[in-house]
Amino acid sequence: MSRGSDPAGAAGRAAISAARLAAARHIAAGTRPRRRAGRSRGVLPVIAGLLLASALVRLGDDGWQALAVGAADPTDADSAADPALCEAPPDTAGLIAAFQTREARLQQREAQITDRMQALRLAEAEIGDKLTALQAAQERLESTLALSETAAEDDLARLTAVYENMRPEDAATLFGQMAPDFAAGFIGRMRPEAAAPVLSQLEPEIAYSISAIMAGRNAGAPTQ
Repeated sequence: MSRGSDPAGAAGRAAISAARLAAARHIAAGTRPRRRAGRSRGVLPVIAGLLLASALVRLGDDGWQALAVGAADPTDADSAADPALCEAPPDTAGLIAAFQTREARLQQREAQITDRMQALRLAEAEIGDKLTALQAAQERLESTLALSETAAEDDLARLTAVYENMRPEDAATLFGQMAPDFAAGFIGRMRPEAAAPVLSQLEPEIAYSISAIMAGRNAGAPTQ
């Protein structure tokens, strides 16, 4: 911007002109024959004003702009602060990065623990199902064994009844062909009145062996 169009420069030149005019008036007044002493004192302020106006003119546009910038809003200086001041210090940034890394590791560890807990729950459920199935199988086996034992007992009872109803000599012939311990099992289940005739029809050695086996079965049983 040129000095002719600057309001501040025009004001300075106007002030210089006014000061020069005032100085000329004071000088003209000083040539009069009667001069008051007090008027000489007013020349110094006029000269000071001339010097100040001359300095403002020399400054020109740059001087007035400098004064304008000096009187500007102080908040502009705060807004033009160094951006580095708004950034976190290096040590704080490193600490934040460390916390973030640790948090990521904790989240990963938590996810792994959750997966393991889920796997354990599935394993526990599977083991529970297998235990239930095993218990059911054991119950079925026990029931089957009970039925087998009952059936065997029923078979032995019926076979014993058959031997009891046979003629003693015919039953003795069958028992003589059996092993002594096997024959002792049937004779021991028979009624005494039916077993006595059968034993009397057996050979003495076979009858003795069967009697010894029957007596020895309860020899170790407690008496009290």
